[in-house]
Amino acid sequence: MYCSVCGEKLALVVHKTEGLVPFCKKCGEYRFPQFTTAVSLVVTNRAKDKILLAKHLGQDDYILIAGYVKKGESAEKAVTREFKEETKLNVVKFKYMSSRYHEPRNVLMLNFLIIAENGEVVADPDEIEECRWFTFDEALEAVRKQSVAETFLKNAVAELKNNKF
Repeated sequence: MYCSVCGEKLALVVHKTEGLVPFCKKCGEYRFPQFTTAVSLVVTNRAKDKILLAKHLGQDDYILIAGYVKKGESAEKAVTREFKEETKLNVVKFKYMSSRYHEPRNVLMLNFLIIAENGEVVADPDEIEECRWFTFDEALEAVRKQSVAETFLKNAVAELKNNKF
């Protein structure tokens, strides 16, 4: 790890309240790890009986619609923007569910359950090969196994089945 300000190699130093934290001896500052933030969307229809999954370009599995939070943007704004960009539909209602760090991409995923407006899904051809509505059971079968998407989907389906949204 290197300092994001000066490029000096960081050393792990005990911080009085945080434990071991990367420290730049040249700057004399702690450099907490940085990561990107993204929203992950479990999308249901107004009847709350279907789940929308996407197959991204070059991928074989279905996953949730997701996108990065832009600098200066709130997670809530990213939810509505990303969904509109990728499907051309609006969000009717949404609820924050949970978060999970995704190591392979160094990203904190913030999961939201959303209700989409009725209408035709027009998938963004630059990102998505296919978008499709599934029943709950079909979605759980189709989603990429042992993925963050599967974890978020299982939690959202349980919430929907218990009529908590």
